Amino acid sequence: MLLRVHATSLNYREILILNGRYPLPVKPNAVALCDGAGEVVALGENVRRVKVGDRRIASVFPYWMDGPFEGGSAPQLGGSLDGLLTEYAVLPEESLVPIPEHLSYEEAATLPCAAVTAWNALTGGARPLQSGDDVLVLGSGGVSLFALQLAKAAGARVIATTSTDQKAERLRALGAHEVVNYRRTPEWGVEVRRLTGGRGVQHVVEVGGGGTMPQSLEAVAIAGNVSLVGAVAGGPWLIDGSAVFSSGAVLRPLIAGSHAQLASVVRAVQLHGIRPVVARVFGFHEAPAALAWYAERQALGKTVIKVDA
Repeated sequence: MLLRVHATSLNYREILILNGRYPLPVKPNAVALCDGAGEVVALGENVRRVKVGDRRIASVFPYWMDGPFEGGSAPQLGGSLDGLLTEYAVLPEESLVPIPEHLSYEEAATLPCAAVTAWNALTGGARPLQSGDDVLVLGSGGVSLFALQLAKAAGARVIATTSTDQKAERLRALGAHEVVNYRRTPEWGVEVRRLTGGRGVQHVVEVGGGGTMPQSLEAVAIAGNVSLVGAVAGGPWLIDGSAVFSSGAVLRPLIAGSHAQLASVVRAVQLHGIRPVVARVFGFHEAPAALAWYAERQALGKTVIKVDA
């Protein structure tokens, strides 16, 4: 079917692609960006699941329906397949998910990568998130903010880390129970453990990389989950095997999520009335400026490009 794209959003994968560090294949001259939201405007002959006028978002991995990530699921929008920084995109109907009724196109465009990654981190491991769990989110990027909102909606207690008092206030307003300033408290893993009565957290959404891993292992509870979803702090993943053994934690790398997981997180967003945090909206012809602004990594929330601006 043919999707008229109304909005798309940026993720850290775009920085990795431009720097040649993205782990999955990227075809030459691919249309960029894996996130997008739009309106169905035309149908192929055998399309049955959508109709003209439907508001939809698409899975980052259009052919990964469910189950574990495997080689056959690797084709991805904005990489080995053309992405959504475009006015119109042809997509398989199986990849589409309805947009929650309360969201604008700009808000919905933030869901396919960051929200599904946060959902996968919280629910896709051996011990899915439970009400009453303690969850640690690092910083104020898209995945961390979605993890905060989703965990809070599920009845978990959320501890966040950040670098400024201003961001700490925003994180508390979004539902964080505790916020630790990692600049004032370099040993923030010890502080997180103190805040949990010495137990540690059941879930760490680890987006920092090698630089933050030692403190994440300090903060996690015995048999807790550390979901490795990125490395925005840069540098190599230097993981101390003895620290992993001592923590008793399960380290689980993941990349976005399946169509089934996207459908699940969209239902959660609809049920709880969650509104994605949008930091700034750029016009379609401002895409280079949007990428440069996003690369500064100072914003709290998602960077969106309005295609029909």
